Amino acid sequence: MPDVTAPLATERFGAHYIAPDAHGLDFYAIDRQFQDLMSLYLEPGLHEAMTPHFARLGALAGTRLDELAMIADRHPPVLHQRDRFGRDEDWIDYHPAYREMEKIAFEEYGMHAVSHRAGVLGMTETAHPLVKYAFTYLFVQAEFGLMCPVSMSDTSNFTFKTHGSAALRRLLLDRLLSQDPARMMKAAQLMTEKAGGSDVGAIETEAERIGVGADGIERWRIFGQKWFCSHADADIALMLARPRGAAPGTRGLGMFALPRRLEDGSRNSYRIVRLKDKLGTRSMASGEIALDGATAWLVGDLAQGFKQMMSQVNLSRLSHGVRAAAMMRRCLNEALLAARGRRAFGRALFDYPLLRRQLLKIMLPTEQALSMYAFSADTMGRADKGDHAAANLLRILTPVYKFRACRDNIPVASHTLEVRGGIGYIEEWVTARLVRDAQIGTLWEGTSNINALDVVQRAVGKSEGHKTLTAALRDKYEPSAALPGQYKGLLGSMLDRVERFVEAVAADPRQEKRCRQAAGALYHAATAALMAWEGAALGARGGDARRLLLSRLVLEHRLAPHDPLALGDSAWEEEAMDLLLQDRPVTLAKAVSLLG
Repeated sequence: MPDVTAPLATERFGAHYIAPDAHGLDFYAIDRQFQDLMSLYLEPGLHEAMTPHFARLGALAGTRLDELAMIADRHPPVLHQRDRFGRDEDWIDYHPAYREMEKIAFEEYGMHAVSHRAGVLGMTETAHPLVKYAFTYLFVQAEFGLMCPVSMSDTSNFTFKTHGSAALRRLLLDRLLSQDPARMMKAAQLMTEKAGGSDVGAIETEAERIGVGADGIERWRIFGQKWFCSHADADIALMLARPRGAAPGTRGLGMFALPRRLEDGSRNSYRIVRLKDKLGTRSMASGEIALDGATAWLVGDLAQGFKQMMSQVNLSRLSHGVRAAAMMRRCLNEALLAARGRRAFGRALFDYPLLRRQLLKIMLPTEQALSMYAFSADTMGRADKGDHAAANLLRILTPVYKFRACRDNIPVASHTLEVRGGIGYIEEWVTARLVRDAQIGTLWEGTSNINALDVVQRAVGKSEGHKTLTAALRDKYEPSAALPGQYKGLLGSMLDRVERFVEAVAADPRQEKRCRQAAGALYHAATAALMAWEGAALGARGGDARRLLLSRLVLEHRLAPHDPLALGDSAWEEEAMDLLLQDRPVTLAKAVSLLG
């Protein structure tokens, strides 16, 4: 584990008895598991080039960015609906702390553009997805809310590049990919309506064709309301609407780009009706929008609007998985500091067996989510280069990752608050915000039910994506000379069992109630196999093999049957717990000896 013990409470607070938090620490330097996986997955030259950027952002996330995030959470955006002359020129005021965070994300790190063009941070080509999501992972450990506009701008750029006409790309892309605040356009996605949240086909917003302009762009007018619009004042928003007379359901939806201001600078014909008073993500403005004949540009094939939008949604789902991994890492660091820095009944909390078990309940899903980030982003990198097998693999990885990691984030945050104790419930401490922000991951880009159904009924039932996934996992760990054959056999039998289970659920409509269980089984199987390969690979080169121990914990606690009333102690698990909660690397020999 990273050394997050120093400085301890007595060093930072003198005679006070409040355990320290992670503010002021370097979130990259203390995260040896992240460092290890970057060295394992990134090509050596790229890893060397990117390490200084990771290090700088990690230091920034633990200090200035963390401070700004706390301030912006306390001072949410304010909507002004009219100017002093009574004109409907609505605008949103943001606290300077939020604007400074925007500068770091958009202007300094170009997080919206880094995977779409060369030149960001001096790179001679577009960034590998591992790099883009590494920035997300480090940034979100401090600030979650702003990552919504960053991610929507990033994914919208992909959508315009993939589906937009040549004329539309000429009009928008240079500004969408700019880091210059005077030219930059930030993007949003408007889909949810009162009548259609998860049921997108129930959307009531209508579109009326105007015609094709002299610039070759097809223009429409949009009428209706959008009910949950995050980044409500974006410069441009991708949205779904039904052309008048089109078929019902998702088949009749077209995709459109809604500019906040028209080419002549005038305000488009829609209003931000109000901002939402949200449980979390308070720094970022979410609102309701009324469209009264607003001008919008057609994006792509009018008959493929929903399908085109889903390509953006799937990219956003991957980002959500990485964001969950980031917040869980912050939770783990906070829990370790609280446990090591606080004494009760004459002992450090860290020394109590029950508390140590609770720390493992935080650690295990945190490390699972990290492995899934690295594997998914690596797969995306191959898919981006035209690897069709990788694209098929990514199709199932994305909803599996989003489903389980975002769900795990909620109990992890709650466990962390409990480790901190009563003061963790107070808004002065980051734990309260971590608990609040964790909830949204199971709502944005589809609820847990929607993602689980996508995994089982579509990715498994229609495309046999589970077989693609298990084959890719076997290709990872089977060639490893450092993994014992017996453990490879255990992993293989587990993958076979999971395959049979998800196939049975997908084949029988009566088993829909088990779709979440099936999606979770795929996630746990994937992370057990990945962590086995990662631990063996890192240990074989003299590094930390602890991920092997985490792999076995996943098998035994997430996939194996167990008697909840049995009192038998597991000697290997007690030793593994001691090793995982210490700061020293675990040797390959020691990890292998505990695999059983």
